[in-house]
Amino acid sequence: MRPGIHPDYKPIRVSCACGFRFETRSTRCKDLRLEICSACHPFFTGKQRIVDSTGRVERFRQKYGEVTSRRTARLARAGRS
Repeated sequence: MRPGIHPDYKPIRVSCACGFRFETRSTRCKDLRLEICSACHPFFTGKQRIVDSTGRVERFRQKYGEVTSRRTARLARAGRS
């Protein structure tokens, strides 16, 4: 590595609102405070839900789920499954 062209890369502490903390290295050189992290985000914890207050997901499944099953049946009859 050539001297004088790379930024300082120092250890920092990252803390989340849920209380999870870890140390990493960054060129920011300041501690980070997060609102949400991989330890508490619903996608990574497996607790994610589909929020559907107006029934859009069910209408989509009714409308296009039927088309998919008809197409699959048609292809099966034609011998292209």
